[in-house]
Amino acid sequence: MAKRAHVMVVTPHPDDAEFGVAGTVAVWASEGKDVIYVVCTNGDKGTSDPNMKPDELVRIREQEQIAAANTLGVSEVIFLRHPDQGLEDTPEFRKEIVRLIRMYRPETVVTADLGRRRIWHRDHRITSQVTLDAIFPYARDFLSYPDLMEEGLQPHKVKEVLLWGAEEPNHRTDITRTFDTKIAALLCHRSQISSIPQTGWEQRLKERHRMLAEGEEYELAEAFFRVEILW
Repeated sequence: MAKRAHVMVVTPHPDDAEFGVAGTVAVWASEGKDVIYVVCTNGDKGTSDPNMKPDELVRIREQEQIAAANTLGVSEVIFLRHPDQGLEDTPEFRKEIVRLIRMYRPETVVTADLGRRRIWHRDHRITSQVTLDAIFPYARDFLSYPDLMEEGLQPHKVKEVLLWGAEEPNHRTDITRTFDTKIAALLCHRSQISSIPQTGWEQRLKERHRMLAEGEEYELAEAFFRVEILW
């Protein structure tokens, strides 16, 4: 049965969405929009602690992600639980995303950018490519995955895509009033934040978002490459 969400955020790992789009998510939630998270990997490689067990890390990171989502006002978090560093561009993974797009029918989908010119986490590239392919043409075309039609999941046309981490963004959102909420959400990811030098990281992040707002009338921004889907 189809549900409904205004925005779907497809994130490679727990914590990526908080770095990339949390300020904007908090704005959307404050406006009454339903935002859902789809977390593609379980994050079981994301530690510098040699004594940490992968299963325990998965448990910790899911709890952290839920806490961060609650801080931002996210309506629901869906964990796909693929292995960290193990994403592949497969029909099965694409179908998972298509199923969720048809189920929740978002107007906007947000995910990581396809990739920087040099170094970019492979899970980010794969997540972006699979999500973009799922949006167009697979979620749109009724003859794609006909078994989903049999389940009652009708085709759906996403209206816009926002890609965080883009080197040449063309769209900005004002996060001046939600920056502190973004920080609070990031602080929920203790297993990840603990590896960042603690002195001044919040101020450095604020300066980055101030630079992204350069030329705008507001102080702080998150930046994306935005694609409006007209077909």
